[in-house]
Amino acid sequence: MTQAAIPFLFMRGGTSRGPYMNRADLPQDRDALAEVLVAMLGSGHPLNIDGIGGGAAVTTKVAMLSASPDDWADVDYFFAQVGVENRQVDFKPTCGNILVGVGPAALEMGLVAATSEETEVRIRAVNTGARVISKVRTSPGGVVYDGETAIDGVPGTASPVALMFMDVTGGATGALFPTGNRTDVIDGIDVSCMDVAMPMVIARAADFGLTGSETAAELDENREFYARMEAIRQQAGRMMGMGDVSASVTPKFGLLAPPIAGGTALTRYFMPANCHPSLAVTGSQCLSACLLCPGTVGAGIADFPDRGPVNLRLEHPMGLLDVVMDYRIDGDSFEVISAGLTRTARKLASGEVFVPSAGVGK
Repeated sequence: MTQAAIPFLFMRGGTSRGPYMNRADLPQDRDALAEVLVAMLGSGHPLNIDGIGGGAAVTTKVAMLSASPDDWADVDYFFAQVGVENRQVDFKPTCGNILVGVGPAALEMGLVAATSEETEVRIRAVNTGARVISKVRTSPGGVVYDGETAIDGVPGTASPVALMFMDVTGGATGALFPTGNRTDVIDGIDVSCMDVAMPMVIARAADFGLTGSETAAELDENREFYARMEAIRQQAGRMMGMGDVSASVTPKFGLLAPPIAGGTALTRYFMPANCHPSLAVTGSQCLSACLLCPGTVGAGIADFPDRGPVNLRLEHPMGLLDVVMDYRIDGDSFEVISAGLTRTARKLASGEVFVPSAGVGK
């Protein structure tokens, strides 16, 4: 079998990992690109045994970078979520954890030049149109990966990557509340359908007979809950103007509950076929907005002022994630201005990944 070599960086971004590549090295045609990514990750097998995927949704993610034609941005970040077993590729969502590695990867690829001890990389998330400023520690030798910042869900410490997300409202659906309501009722369950960094359907854990403190494994074993959640998610997708979402990972599903470990709220985030082992960066912003906005299913779990910024500490299965939200409430109006997080990234490997050559040049 003839194979084609594709240059790549293999990086951890936040609590996810995957290959980071130059968009120019991949097919421009979406169907051909999907075939290449399926082969690269080994999609279609629970262990991704014939590729470099890790057998979980958080390890079958792909970042494709290019110099941005946008006057504001330095780099365009195009994301793909590759299925573990279903050989499907979803280009609709973005991923905030993988985005953590975009700044370092852009520097490693030479798309951006280091400027000082901290280099600012302006990123346009192609999938959603969000703008993100990433601040990466650098030195004359390149990206600095060593540091003292720890994030729950990743062992050890590393250099911090500070992210500021802007233009995060309505990226997928065109509206903060795509159904026109802050709360809808689907199959007897109150839900808030929101589009902040990631389109989501958010509910209270208690309404499903859950505490919200269940482990990811316990939730994944609760197939009755998953069946009901998926039916609600698909109906919500239609109500949000997203059409038939049965083959898409968006909208994502989230649960909220009162905190139990000193945080602002207890959260669980679904990808959606299984529970996230920690919490998605994009999902954390949408869940935070739900907690801040009056009239949603998250309203009342904590008390907030009418103006940001405020720091929210979201409890997830592996610990806490801090999100700084800037927002304003004016009467019936609610506006998200920006969201800030500090995460870490690390380069794990670099070289060439090999895939069947058919379709690579298309």
